[in-house]
Amino acid sequence: MKPLPIVLASVLGIVVVQAQESPVEKAAVGELPSLLAIYKDIHSHPELSGHEERTAALVAKELRAAGCDVTENVGKYNNPKLKCYGVVGVMKNGGGPTVLVRTDMDALPVHEETGLPYASTVTAKNDEGRDVSVMHACGHDAHIAAFIGTARALQSLKADWNGTIIFIGQPAEEAIGGAQAMLRGGLYARFGKPDFALGFHDKADLPIGHIGVTPGYTYANVDSVDVTVRGIGGHGAYPHKTKDPIVLAAEMINVWQTIASRENNPLDPIVVTVGSIHGGTKHNIIPDEVKMQLTVRTYKSEVRDRVLKAIDDIAKGIAIAGGVPADRAPIVTVEKDQLTPATYNNPDLTKRLVAVWKKTLGDANVDIVDPTMGGEDFSEYSLPDHSIPAVDFHIGAVEPEKIAQFKAEGKDLPTLHSSKFAPVPEPTIKVGIIGMTSAVLDLMKGK
Repeated sequence: MKPLPIVLASVLGIVVVQAQESPVEKAAVGELPSLLAIYKDIHSHPELSGHEERTAALVAKELRAAGCDVTENVGKYNNPKLKCYGVVGVMKNGGGPTVLVRTDMDALPVHEETGLPYASTVTAKNDEGRDVSVMHACGHDAHIAAFIGTARALQSLKADWNGTIIFIGQPAEEAIGGAQAMLRGGLYARFGKPDFALGFHDKADLPIGHIGVTPGYTYANVDSVDVTVRGIGGHGAYPHKTKDPIVLAAEMINVWQTIASRENNPLDPIVVTVGSIHGGTKHNIIPDEVKMQLTVRTYKSEVRDRVLKAIDDIAKGIAIAGGVPADRAPIVTVEKDQLTPATYNNPDLTKRLVAVWKKTLGDANVDIVDPTMGGEDFSEYSLPDHSIPAVDFHIGAVEPEKIAQFKAEGKDLPTLHSSKFAPVPEPTIKVGIIGMTSAVLDLMKGK
């Protein structure tokens, strides 16, 4: 962080200077002890997607304490049996722009192996009724702490901004659907459509003290595709009397990779991954069908449409070439409820905030980072067609020494979703508060 200097004295021509905290940094540092306690509490009590009852209550309580008008249970899932634990806190301060600030709240079905004294030992039943370990393996606990710290800081700095801030505590980011559920529950109709939307996420390979951001596309469209390859089963000794769906599925898997290598502009990244394939019951039986599950990653909507069509065309073309009857053509289903749209950082807004962060943290602590093919449903808040200017930025979460050590040893750092991942709490939370608060203040400058 780049401190502001104040001159204390001048003796024999020598100027003595002491670093002065900016108001934003002062607000962040002052809240750290209580925020660390909140972070450790949330880390020790993680909740799965769609089950964030305790976490949402804590977020609601803290937003009220920060001066927000809070509404709980905002959102509506497609499944009416599920309760949505979305939290909305509105902080008003006269006329001016409306800015949305979002955090996610859910954890993952991962058994923690960090060795931390406050490590999670929680187990819970997942949506299939199985007992699973639960862990904040993606840093949402740090996001929540920084989010609460941001609300507190902006309350204390009300003389410096005008307008309305909509604080969003979002459930079910990991399972996908939380943002969509809140919007489906009338988020903008009830609380106002924002002029800007801001989010953040810790980054498992970015040094503490740093902010990273990507202008333009930063996360991908994520589609889940189910493919059922139907053949004609029979005895493994008489393959000529069958239409083997396993052989057909194997050919499809290989040819699907040519979508990226031969049908797509190399400058438009795509990923087609077959994550699951199931077929058959015994060594000598050729089954009637094979089921596959694919994840498909793209950025541009026109590329997405073309790739999904190519997957279907290739599956059906291979089946026809293999002599499969028309009434047993492959069934290719795109799971519409599981789509995560691409996250697009508005380039002009990104440029504006980069200047703010460089002024606040120092040029060397603000990085332009590469986009990823991961998914993030923060994108929902700027749709349709990225019409609301939005930026989702990264917070450094790892000690520089650790990054250097792993690089020197040729090892990979624990990634997000790893059982061994945990952000360094204090600097991660602090930079999250400073980054988000300074961004909001710039967008809502007081008169």
